[in-house]
Amino acid sequence: MPDDSIKRLRRTTLIYWMLLVYIIAALAWWFISLEKQNKQIAELERKYINAGKDTLSTDSLGDKIFSIDTKAKRNTGKYLAEGITFFILIMIGAAFVYRSVRKQWKLQQQQQNFMMAVTHELKTPIAVTRLNLETLQKYSLDPEKQRKIIRTTLDETARLNFLTNNILIASQLEGSGYKSSKEELNLSALLSDCIQDFRNRFSDRSFVEDIEPDVDLKGETLLLQMMINNLLENAIKYSPKESPVIAVLKRYRSGIELQIQDEGPGISDEEKKKIFSKFYRVGNEATRKTKGTGLGLYLCHKIARDHNADISVTNHLPRGSNFVVTFKI
Repeated sequence: MPDDSIKRLRRTTLIYWMLLVYIIAALAWWFISLEKQNKQIAELERKYINAGKDTLSTDSLGDKIFSIDTKAKRNTGKYLAEGITFFILIMIGAAFVYRSVRKQWKLQQQQQNFMMAVTHELKTPIAVTRLNLETLQKYSLDPEKQRKIIRTTLDETARLNFLTNNILIASQLEGSGYKSSKEELNLSALLSDCIQDFRNRFSDRSFVEDIEPDVDLKGETLLLQMMINNLLENAIKYSPKESPVIAVLKRYRSGIELQIQDEGPGISDEEKKKIFSKFYRVGNEATRKTKGTGLGLYLCHKIARDHNADISVTNHLPRGSNFVVTFKI
């Protein structure tokens, strides 16, 4: 978070606590003032009764004093009950405001991180593509080097296309602007095609398939392809190069289950509850090394829900993560 934002947050937090302390102090002063006034009234009434005690019997005098004390205690209880009620309401309101403000600041921070990540993610493939094209323009390279440069350029443009599609589709799904057209499709073939594309892009990585053939599903080809690609991309990012990425697709009586497994460091139980939130990324900005925008898993969650499916993450023993998408049929 920039220094100006930190200063504004600290200033807002200080003002918030000062106002809260002032309100609580005013409530306490209100109670003390009313109680003091209550005791003064009770004392004046006792003096008035004692002044005319010669005209009253002992029993009548005792009853009147008892009545005054009872009334004073009843008023004290009323003030105390009202004060506690106001205090509880104030604290509930203060907690709600505090959480709302902190949530807003956190969202703003995530949006700032997202913008920085997107800027970096966009600049890298554009810079590589431009450099490769300038190299091809300036130098006469042998065919093998030309093919290698062209392959690298195509990979970078595919990465750029992947990123822009994520941003565009996430925006459209968020605003209900995406017009879905579901049709019967072969999920087995779609998954195999996605894995083959990743084999071409990441020739140094190992992919293991356990795909049941001819698993049909009614859905949107583009969205399901995007969900699978995001899960595969996520597995590659967070797992060592020497470890395989495993894709499993099975049909059961209750539905269809898609699993993407990796052998990375895994995800803590606390992080598992947050990773499908918009802009959220595992770790913090100071220590995080992997690239990303925080949209991939959020997009997977939205697409899964749009296809009547649940998505979750479990531990992949002995190490790593297992993302499971269960389609209900």
